[in-house]
Amino acid sequence: MRKILWIVLFAIYCMLALPLKSYTQPLVVMAVIPFGFIGAVIGHWIMGVTMTILSILGLMALTGVVINDSLVLVDFINQRYRSGRENLYSAVMRAGVVRFRPVMLTSLTTFIGLTPLLLDPSSSARFLVPMAISLGFGILFATLITLILVPTNIMIGDDIRRFFERRREEVRLAVTSSG
Repeated sequence: MRKILWIVLFAIYCMLALPLKSYTQPLVVMAVIPFGFIGAVIGHWIMGVTMTILSILGLMALTGVVINDSLVLVDFINQRYRSGRENLYSAVMRAGVVRFRPVMLTSLTTFIGLTPLLLDPSSSARFLVPMAISLGFGILFATLITLILVPTNIMIGDDIRRFFERRREEVRLAVTSSG
């Protein structure tokens, strides 16, 4: 599964890079994945359930939901910024406000939908509980992080881009003035 995980993550990166038309924005979207895993581990600890192979499968499902939440924010920012209607800071701020409710509703309804399975005491559902814990608690934790981390990473990425553009311009001016 470890070998396949890296292949899957690379495939996800490639699938995100095409519509986003960027090599860095898929990294911004995927940066939230580890926080979903942290939420899943915390969920297992809170519920007192050991992680099983089904927990790992829940983590795989969680990856898709977390990426979707991040993608909703990044796509909204890109639409506003690339259309020229807003500067990047304004687009990021508006995305946080406008997309907050859809992101939260998606995550909360998923968690609430999993709650009956999480609390089911029957032995027939017991084997599915680790998967539901991974998915449910991972979503709760990652959603809160997504709403902070994605806009922050976009602004950090823009700062880095502008830094290198300034350096490139300084080098160009130094070369043209000396030659």
